[in-house]
Amino acid sequence: MKPVVDLMFESQMLKRIPRSGYAFLGVGRESVAEHTFVCTFIAYVMARLVPDTDTERLVGMCLLHDLAEARTGDMNYVQKRYVATDENRALSDAFGSIPFGEEWQALIDEFNQCRSLEARLAHDADQLALMLDLKALADCGHPPPELWLKNVERRLQTDVGRRLGETVMKTHKDDWWLKLMIDT
Repeated sequence: MKPVVDLMFESQMLKRIPRSGYAFLGVGRESVAEHTFVCTFIAYVMARLVPDTDTERLVGMCLLHDLAEARTGDMNYVQKRYVATDENRALSDAFGSIPFGEEWQALIDEFNQCRSLEARLAHDADQLALMLDLKALADCGHPPPELWLKNVERRLQTDVGRRLGETVMKTHKDDWWLKLMIDT
């Protein structure tokens, strides 16, 4: 059990690792763990919208896709142009002693290859999580996220991801709760 518990503590590090792209944005902040939760929640929703989705594989990919960042830190798009991290080695070290490590590594490989429906949905969930955060910042009056939103929207790969992205862009971040105030 010790390697499993060590990995659990390692995953907890993601709560303390900031997503580095926000420094370039100039506004907002989020930990890797916060991002992972929203990404996984979106994926779980998407699994309900897309028939024949293997929900467990999809959710697993979203839970694990940034786990290497507990060892490597979060690398944004600018940093990735100049610094190479060895995420495979980080995950190999993290998963090497746990009994289901090979299964989890296969999920990460599937995510990275982006060939299966679940991998494409996981990538879209990852982008939609960022899109939600950027849209919320823009709705609060911060103009820089608007520049980023177009790029994020272009990265969506699935029909359901694009439909959700279009709806995100048309929805104010407070609509869900303002409706409660107006209706009462």
